[in-house]
Amino acid sequence: MAGGRRAAGLALRWGCCLLLCCAAASSLELSMPAVVEAEAGGTASIECNFYTAENGSSTSITWFYMDRNSRVRLCRIAGSEILEENVDYKGRLSVGKDQALSISRVTVQDARTFVCQVGEGSRVLGENQTRLHVYKVPEAPEIVASSGGASVRSSEIPEIARCVSKNGFPPPNITWHKNGEQLQPEEDTVKMQSTLTRESSGLYTVSSTLFARVTREDRHSLYHCAVHYWLRGQRRTAESRRVGITVFYPAKHVKLQVLPSSALVKEGDDVKLVCEADSNPAPVYSFLKRGLDDVWHDLSSLPDASSGVLNLHGVNKSSSGLYKCQTLDLDDMKQMEKDVELVVNYIEGVHVKMEPSSPLREGDSVRLSCNAHSPLSLDYQWRDEKDRTVARGNQLFLSNLTFETSRNLSCKVMAPSVPGLEQSKRVAVAVEGKPRIVSISSPLYVRQDEVVNLTCKAIAFPRPSVHWSINGTAHEYVEDQHIASNLTVRVSHDLLRAGAMCRVSNALGVSEERIQLLVESIRKDQKIPESKGVIIVAIIVCILVVAVLGSVIYFLHKKGKIPCGRAGKQDIARNTSI
Repeated sequence: MAGGRRAAGLALRWGCCLLLCCAAASSLELSMPAVVEAEAGGTASIECNFYTAENGSSTSITWFYMDRNSRVRLCRIAGSEILEENVDYKGRLSVGKDQALSISRVTVQDARTFVCQVGEGSRVLGENQTRLHVYKVPEAPEIVASSGGASVRSSEIPEIARCVSKNGFPPPNITWHKNGEQLQPEEDTVKMQSTLTRESSGLYTVSSTLFARVTREDRHSLYHCAVHYWLRGQRRTAESRRVGITVFYPAKHVKLQVLPSSALVKEGDDVKLVCEADSNPAPVYSFLKRGLDDVWHDLSSLPDASSGVLNLHGVNKSSSGLYKCQTLDLDDMKQMEKDVELVVNYIEGVHVKMEPSSPLREGDSVRLSCNAHSPLSLDYQWRDEKDRTVARGNQLFLSNLTFETSRNLSCKVMAPSVPGLEQSKRVAVAVEGKPRIVSISSPLYVRQDEVVNLTCKAIAFPRPSVHWSINGTAHEYVEDQHIASNLTVRVSHDLLRAGAMCRVSNALGVSEERIQLLVESIRKDQKIPESKGVIIVAIIVCILVVAVLGSVIYFLHKKGKIPCGRAGKQDIARNTSI
């Protein structure tokens, strides 16, 4: 019985207490946000809004925070004054007009649950709680591509790149992307290793390494990483820059080409044979040329041959032939090769045939024929000493030859299909014969004892010599295939009587002509100026006589001495009738 009474009394006391609490609780309205977010280093404001029916002046607020499962007293606030303060938060707490608790210089350790308890005196009216979330935006991710590159033949999954993002809270995470698409782990193909480090500041540094197999197409691929974090209930992302990696792969094809184009190569050109293999790294190159005996001759000792370029300077006909490029992959010692035919275009054996081939005389005709050897179609031109085109075609016919038509001609042979490919051959068309005098200074009017120049000009081939029948100072010169001689002499009685003989000769004959000297006093052409003077004087005298006569007639008319007009005529008629 006693035990039953004790139990009943205990139940009665607990029931009364519960009733009082409920009554007290029902007189308090208290609201708090479920979550408050603040950036590390900033200020967090936690509101605790309440209303009591009594609204007594003794109402106070006590703040607690949860440390694991324990409640730790933070501070007590009466009105707008902080009466008690936790040592760990000293100097960082303040109260606003709205009774909100402000925590400055927030750290990541402040990320916990805060409890607001409202009381009146020693009586607790009620309480509520808010979870403080502290965040720190992580630094932009930094990516570093693998310096060693990646091989398509690697037995292990090669490393592609590493990514690091520092000083974030809460811990962020990293994803990897290739050409804009997110990569997912795949067995034996794609692997990602991530590490999370908590710094002394409480912030987190996250790093990730990407491992992935590559193909030769990945030499153009771009990789980047992205860091993801939560901010105010939303997922945010920051991306790194894009990076490419060095991909090592074997060759599939080898290309060998002639620069410039083989169809346009001519003798004297500089030619390059360029060999390229689509591998990375580049293989070892070697060049060979097939000889006339079908034996391949190694050309790898030439400069730049090991880098895939064979330089041939000043090629000629013998440079034509089959060339081969060989590549050697040092990874698997696989060898590939490619060949190309080099054709060097040429013109050779240019010669000119003259018909007849015997020496030419004035009045003769000659036919010139030009021929050359080349695998190409050829054009022919005939040009003179001034490089002017005389005729086209491989034949030239010249008729009625004279000394004046003797000249040097050239046959120019060209290949129209290969610009710049040409050869020339010169030929001399020389007309032989005895000299022909073309000009002498005769007759020459002179005075006794006067010093004069006698001139004689001739043409011939072979070149003739000029001789005078009298003594004097002679000067010879050549002008347009002509040879001329000037003889300076003093006029004497014998020279006037006999004249001077010009004699021109070569191995084929002699020509001569006499220069006649006449005394200047018998020249008629000097009298012409005198007669012209007499005529002019006569004309002037006549003009003066006419002028005087006109003046006299006019004077007599004025004096009436000379009748004029109709009256004069009547007087004359009357006198006649009488």
